[in-house]
Amino acid sequence: MPPALQDATSGLLAESNFQALLQSFTMIIFSEIGDKTFLIAAILAMRHPRLVVFAGAFGSLVVMSMLSAAMGHLLPTLIPRRWTQVAASILFLVFGVKMLLEAKAMKAGNDKIKEEMKEAQEEIEEDEAEHERDIPLEEMEAGQSPTIRTSSRPPSKEKTSFKEGARNFCSLLLGPVFVQAFVLTFLGEWGDRSQIATIALGAAHNVYLVTVGTVVGHGMCTALAVIGGRYVSTKISVKHVTFGGSVLFIIFGLIYLYEAYMMGTDTEMSIPIAPGAVP
Repeated sequence: MPPALQDATSGLLAESNFQALLQSFTMIIFSEIGDKTFLIAAILAMRHPRLVVFAGAFGSLVVMSMLSAAMGHLLPTLIPRRWTQVAASILFLVFGVKMLLEAKAMKAGNDKIKEEMKEAQEEIEEDEAEHERDIPLEEMEAGQSPTIRTSSRPPSKEKTSFKEGARNFCSLLLGPVFVQAFVLTFLGEWGDRSQIATIALGAAHNVYLVTVGTVVGHGMCTALAVIGGRYVSTKISVKHVTFGGSVLFIIFGLIYLYEAYMMGTDTEMSIPIAPGAVP
């Protein structure tokens, strides 16, 4: 390969790598700040040790990022890469327009985030009520003598299910606060807009770079939520964040649409012509 062509190829590769990192990072920042999982981490950090809450929430988001990027990485093996680019562009454009309409419908101020905060608070309280135990694991963790609680409710089948048993086992190993932060974050993030967008990015770019970009973005958002999430949530405008995210998603959609078009053009230009064929 000539040196000039090799330099051009390496330059395009570096630009593509930077684009994957930047898009995955900025997508997470605009999607997660003020989101329900952000507020769940903020509320839990006010009740429990911040480091434990951060470890549980961030660990959940790392697992989610790896799964989502891997799912996106498998798509080009099932359908042509050009069509994955088209699908990614449509996905980002739809999300962008939807976020733009949501931003226009929102009122100025922080009424929306108060509503999200209330929903997050209710989810935490429901989870704590559902998984309340006769022997409090928090006291066992702290080295205190556990206070035995009696319950008038008959034992249900749910308490003896495999899921409940697995959660109790993990709570004994990792701590109930860690498990609660992990489970609530994972359930809140599953099927969320950021997860679907991560799948689209994993289909369009290097899966490892997309994973790194999303993990770094999630780490920064989770740290912000744990350290001062309640204060930050009262100062930011969800309307403005949503509007900024909509513009970002629309730009991503147009980029992928252009890349899909260029892939089609390159394919047509690279079709070989047999010797002696009539033009």
